[in-house]
Parts: sequence; structure tokens; C-alpha cells
Amino acid sequence: MLENYLPVLVFFVVGLAFSVAMLAAGFVFAPRRPEKEKDSPYECGFAAFEDARMKFDVRYYLVAILFIIFDLEIAFLFPWAVALDEIGTFGLLAMGLFLLILVIGFVYEWKKGALEWE
Repeated sequence: MLENYLPVLVFFVVGLAFSVAMLAAGFVFAPRRPEKEKDSPYECGFAAFEDARMKFDVRYYLVAILFIIFDLEIAFLFPWAVALDEIGTFGLLAMGLFLLILVIGFVYEWKKGALEWE
């Protein structure tokens, strides 16, 4: 049984070794010429004028939640629809519960006004 996983293990080890070798080569062979301009903070061609730890508007997070809601819905609905014959009633009820949770999130977004653009 474990011999079936040997190609996966070899692939993982070769990928890990290759990535470590590339990182090491970058550290060993990369030129190091630090300058004041290279080490300075950079923001759109001029020096940073504000603290990087500023607070974001709540609408940013609401849009992120909307993206997650619709992205998850599409990512899970397509495979579910393809395999609906095999998963039967349990799959239908599980997807119904999943969609109910997403609808609750959508209603929350709607009530918070995330769908109204100014």
C-alpha cells in the first residue's frame, strides 16, 4: 500500500530540494550593494507620508466578505452539481445547509449596506 505513495514522496523531496537550492543560490550569488535609496521606504515614487498601521474603512472588509461568499458558492456548487446523483439526499441537505449559511452572510452584508455604492 505504501509503495503507491512513493512517487508522491519522491516528487515532494525533489521539489523541496529544488526550492531550497534556488533560495540558497540566490543568497550566495546575489550582489549585495545596499544604498540609502534602496533601503528607504518606497510608496508610489515618493517617501511614505503616513503610518502603515492605519485603520481601513469597514467597507473594505465587507467587500472582502462578499467576495468570499460568492467565491465559495461557485467553488462548491459546481462539483456538487456534477456529483449530485452519487451523493443523494445527504448531499442535497448538506448543500442546503451550506447555502443557508451563505445566505445569512449575504443578508448581513445587505443590512450593513455593503451593496450600496456611493
